[in-house]
Amino acid sequence: MPPQSFRVVQASWAEHHAALSQLRFTVFVREQGVPPEMELDAADADESRVLHSMALDANGNVIGTGRLILESPVPRIGRMAVLRAWRGQGVGKEILESLCALAKQRGFTQVRLHSQSHATPFYYKQGFLSHGREFAEAGIPHQEMRRDL
Repeated sequence: MPPQSFRVVQASWAEHHAALSQLRFTVFVREQGVPPEMELDAADADESRVLHSMALDANGNVIGTGRLILESPVPRIGRMAVLRAWRGQGVGKEILESLCALAKQRGFTQVRLHSQSHATPFYYKQGFLSHGREFAEAGIPHQEMRRDL
C-alpha cells in the first residue's frame, strides 16, 4: 500500500491544544501507560519558549506532533508522537525535521532529545547520537541523544 498523504505545519498551542493533547494522551497514556499527570506540563502553553509542530492527514486530522523547548544552550525536542496507523510512513521523520529547522532558524547549532530506548534506531537514522547513560523517565528506559544542525 503506498504511503498516505500528510503535511507538517507549525502549530499554535492556544489554537490546537485539544487535538494535540488528545493525540499525546492516545500514544503516551493509553498505549504506553505514562501517568496522565506526567503527560501535560506548563511548558506547552508558553509559546515564547515552546514551539509545536503537527502532522495533518489529507482531511486535516492531526496524526502526529512534537515540540521544541527553546532551552539554552541546547534546545530540547520532546513529546514526539504519531498515531499507530501512521507509523512507518515518514510522519515522525518529517515532524523531527520541522523541529530541527525551527531550532536552526533561531540560531541554535545543536538539538537534543530524550528517546525511548526502543526508538533510538529511528533517531540514529536521523543523525542523532547517544549522549550519556540510559535513564528512566515515566518508568520507561530513555537515552539522551543530540544532533548538530
